[in-house]
Amino acid sequence: MNVLPSPRPRRVSAASLARCLLAAAGMLAAGACSVLGSAQRDPVTIYAPSVHVAPDPSWPRVGWQLTLLPATSAPVIDTSRIAVRPTPDELQVYHGAAWTQPPPGLVEDAVLRTLEDSGRIGAVARLETGLRADFKLALDVRRFEADYAGQPLPTATVEVSAKLLDARDQRVVASHVFLHTQAASGTALPAVATAFGQALDALAGDIAGWTLVSGQTDARTRLRP
Repeated sequence: MNVLPSPRPRRVSAASLARCLLAAAGMLAAGACSVLGSAQRDPVTIYAPSVHVAPDPSWPRVGWQLTLLPATSAPVIDTSRIAVRPTPDELQVYHGAAWTQPPPGLVEDAVLRTLEDSGRIGAVARLETGLRADFKLALDVRRFEADYAGQPLPTATVEVSAKLLDARDQRVVASHVFLHTQAASGTALPAVATAFGQALDALAGDIAGWTLVSGQTDARTRLRP
């Protein structure tokens, strides 16, 4: 077997070494400035779905109080980036766009506002307010994405698992999985954001009505002699 001779070590002066280190540092600094600069120049459009849900006449008027636990989700959903699923096994995000807050916050805000504006409940608030509630509402966001599903236009898809708990003993009073889809009118992001707003409206209305009916049914059962 042939063995190549080892290269003879080359002596480098201290001055030459210093010049090399300075040059390398300059190249790194220039590269860092370039990356930061491009990130700062990249515009980001912030979308804020506005939810306005008229109360359904069938919703009961209740005297009990409710707190909303902080909504949860898987880590991949808990981000302000707007998710899109071009194929069933691929999840991406829209470039240069974001929600005002991650989907769990959007869903929690929508449900809270719908219940507050309905005028059908004694009191409703977030858990951190310290409200002495009769029931607690737990929400877990399973999906919050624009799904093409093999179609030319995306569909805003929102799926949430809801559990209504007795605040005294944490008993599960009722549970349900809500799924709402709304086809976008186009592929442009403003059209997709509008579809999300419509899906969120429908979702918040359904969760609010279900919460009022489920809680009132349980409250009446407990009051029976």
